[in-house]
Amino acid sequence: MIWKELTIHTTEEAVEMVSNFLHEAGAGGVTIEEHVDNSKPRDTSLGQWFEIPPNDIPEGEAKVSGYFAQGSDMDEVIKQVKERTEELRDFNIDPGEAEITVRDVREDDWANNWKQYFKPLRVSEKLTIKPTWEDYTPQSPAEKIIELDPGMAFGTGTHPTTSLCLRTLEGVIQEGDEVIDVGTGSGILAIGACQLGASRVLALDLDPIAVTSATENTELNRLEDRIQVVESDLLSVLKQGEQLALDVKLPVRVVVANILAEIILLFIEDVYEALQSGGYYIASGIYKNKEQIVQEALVSAGFEIVEAAREEDWVAFVARKR
Repeated sequence: MIWKELTIHTTEEAVEMVSNFLHEAGAGGVTIEEHVDNSKPRDTSLGQWFEIPPNDIPEGEAKVSGYFAQGSDMDEVIKQVKERTEELRDFNIDPGEAEITVRDVREDDWANNWKQYFKPLRVSEKLTIKPTWEDYTPQSPAEKIIELDPGMAFGTGTHPTTSLCLRTLEGVIQEGDEVIDVGTGSGILAIGACQLGASRVLALDLDPIAVTSATENTELNRLEDRIQVVESDLLSVLKQGEQLALDVKLPVRVVVANILAEIILLFIEDVYEALQSGGYYIASGIYKNKEQIVQEALVSAGFEIVEAAREEDWVAFVARKR
């Protein structure tokens, strides 16, 4: 099958928003290619495996590609995506040049070829992410495996924001915790929370594709009885808890959100209300230029900043409800 590949040349800061715009414009899948420099020192203390080949994308920039079925009105898609990308500047998000190109590609060229670079990845002392098509034997009884087929949803664990979340979760989760994962994507954080001891996780995402992917990955890890995946705009579903028979009981001890800083700022008070006194909010997906504004908003809402974890240009806050 032939698809139309629409590629936007943008910045790492804008990647997640641009990816969402492509999904909402009807893309059947989205791929992200960021700057890779294998001469740059990398943290391999946990045995991380980096096999991504270097490319000519400048540091701080990225290419985001959406794949549209033949017959799609590409002029309308381009218009919609271009307008929404340019609007990011109004929110102090730099989308870069935002140049758009379109070409025809065969399905195999985008749907499966990327898998050769996704290998088992040790992201913390206890957690290893294993793609379903790879063989891997745990190195110790303490090592927990997250089986993953990300499909069309963002979240393989290789991006700094995801690995930051998993490592901070490891330091926060206690046996029996109930957790809410906002913007679950592939479900990787919800699965990781269960592998670390959470008894119940409510995994939320507004994107139906992500809901499907998270549900499938939950089943791959045989966690259907502990993870409930629900389509929701941030925490809005909590107001319908009785009608939807949510598995977690409010307030919970941990909320985790790996989304953009601008979105984090929209529902800090909702998170505060959903948490127990002394509960933890792990907020990731924060680009370095938004660190201060998010920190100030968290403190203003009544949170105490316990930790600010960093990887490359990204920050994850661990905040405790006072």
